[in-house]
Amino acid sequence: MRGYWNRPDETAKVMLDDGWLRTGDIGRIEAPASSTSRIGKKDMILVSGFNGLSERGRGVLARHPGVARSRRVSQPDEHSGEVVAVFIVRRDPALSAQQVIDFARTDLTGYKVPKHV
Repeated sequence: MRGYWNRPDETAKVMLDDGWLRTGDIGRIEAPASSTSRIGKKDMILVSGFNGLSERGRGVLARHPGVARSRRVSQPDEHSGEVVAVFIVRRDPALSAQQVIDFARTDLTGYKVPKHV
């Protein structure tokens, strides 16, 4: 990549002097020559200074029998900066937003519980 189209300011934030691109991906090295990308740095949700997006948070919602898929995103909040919101693909058409929130509360710290579904 040479940079963002007509965005030298954004290009400067991600390109190193020797041409490497800082992707913002966060991962781990599991064994020599083996790595796993977990999440992009830009995908983190900072709720009052705490990281509100975690693999555990996604795993909790994946265990709900009425949830086929979910995606956690941030939404601006005037009190905490950002809050967790979640988009759900329902396996159970009768699944409500409140049921998703209540289920998340059983296993997540308060700031990781979705405020919007």
